[in-house]
Formats: sequence, C-alpha cells, structure tokens
Amino acid sequence: MGEVIRFVSKSERERARLIEEARAIYDSIFPPADPASEGQDKPAIGRAFIGRDGGNLS
Repeated sequence: MGEVIRFVSKSERERARLIEEARAIYDSIFPPADPASEGQDKPAIGRAFIGRDGGNLS
C-alpha cells in the first residue's frame, strides 16, 4: 500500500532517452574533469572569452 504509479508519456520517455544519448556523446568528446586530480590554482576550462565586450553581438 502507498505505492504511487506515475504515467510517463511516450514523448517524455523519448525526450529522456535523447538527453541521455546527447550527454553520452558530449562526455565522449569532452570527458568530465576529475576535480581531485586537478590543481586548485588552475583556471577552469569552459567558455572562451570572445572579443572585448564578452561576445555581445549588439
């Protein structure tokens, strides 16, 4: 008793599958960094600074 069954639509299952697949592809291209093995004084690898205004195109 007390068990809750949640309906999950086919489109929601497909969306979750696509997100999982995209994450796997992203991780295969950009492997997640191991914070324990990196030095704390190193800058994080992330978005590059673009231009003087930070990439603002307006």
